[in-house]
Amino acid sequence: MQPLIDNARTFGSRPEEFASHAAGQSPHVLFITCSDSRVVPALITGARPGELFELRTAGNIVPPYTSGSPSGERATIEYAVEVLGVQDIVVCGHSHCGAVGALVRGDDLAAVPAVRDWLAHAADEPGECDPSDVTVASAVQQHVLAQLLRLRSYPCVEKRLADSRLTLRGWYYEVHTGGVREHRADTDAFEIL
Repeated sequence: MQPLIDNARTFGSRPEEFASHAAGQSPHVLFITCSDSRVVPALITGARPGELFELRTAGNIVPPYTSGSPSGERATIEYAVEVLGVQDIVVCGHSHCGAVGALVRGDDLAAVPAVRDWLAHAADEPGECDPSDVTVASAVQQHVLAQLLRLRSYPCVEKRLADSRLTLRGWYYEVHTGGVREHRADTDAFEIL
């Protein structure tokens, strides 16, 4: 923890670099990814402060759209689309994902009931996948596509897609290589960017 504290102490020593951020934000991209500490959106994309609006959830899960019950995830998506007017939404899954791996293997999650309930509520079971593949690449890629499909059910997303003001993108990040692949509709495959 100490190195993090030391950096935080010196981080604010250059206020002139950050003064323009007080005027507001205008990111063009909502980046939905996993809470995994190995996945760092700004590092992967080279984004500077104000360029990405981030939503991080266990397993980069987009919960089903429902009205009537509050959800931080749904509120973040709606705010990004309706208020900030993002032009792209990236759902970025990653290799070695614990959440997707738990689904593939059928892990007993009784010791972590909040995780169990989140996965049961918010994630579809992955299709045929090799449970011995530690990268869970195929399962994660299927999972990313399922989350993109779920995003389409959000009224604000559906409306912006219909008038071509929004693009959805599915990415797969390899934590062991740093490589990024994007789903291509024409080949129905994740290909290197």
